[in-house]
Amino acid sequence: MKVIFLEDVKGKGKRGDIKNVSDGYAQNFLIKNGKAKEATNAALSQLKGQQKAEEKHEEAVLEESQQLKKRLEDEKTVVEIKAKAGQDGRLFGSIPSKQIATALEQQFKIKIDKRKIELKEPIRTMGYTNVPVKLHQEVTATIRVHVDEQ
Repeated sequence: MKVIFLEDVKGKGKRGDIKNVSDGYAQNFLIKNGKAKEATNAALSQLKGQQKAEEKHEEAVLEESQQLKKRLEDEKTVVEIKAKAGQDGRLFGSIPSKQIATALEQQFKIKIDKRKIELKEPIRTMGYTNVPVKLHQEVTATIRVHVDEQ
């Protein structure tokens, strides 16, 4: 029996796949538990429509990410952070990604999740630092962070 998977089933198929499985497995497990439905002509056309809508949505998200990248990598976009420092230019403490995200929102009204800021370790020195931000699977921007003495 041909079925369309509605969700991922380990070892059998991923969501949206169309596969042939045994009749008993399809009716007694997959269809009964809502993990798949029978692949009729109507169901296949509905699946194609959903896939087209998902592709359009993905393209819109990618376009939005590219626009945000241009805005973040603009020369005027420099995140200014004040911190206490010693005489040798080392900070008392450090600047984590959460503080960078908060400063970016306050200064430029750009809200980015702190988990998207790919800071290997917190900033511990004064001056300019380039910080990568993963906006999308395919789009990574670099923001400039300037740490100055308080």
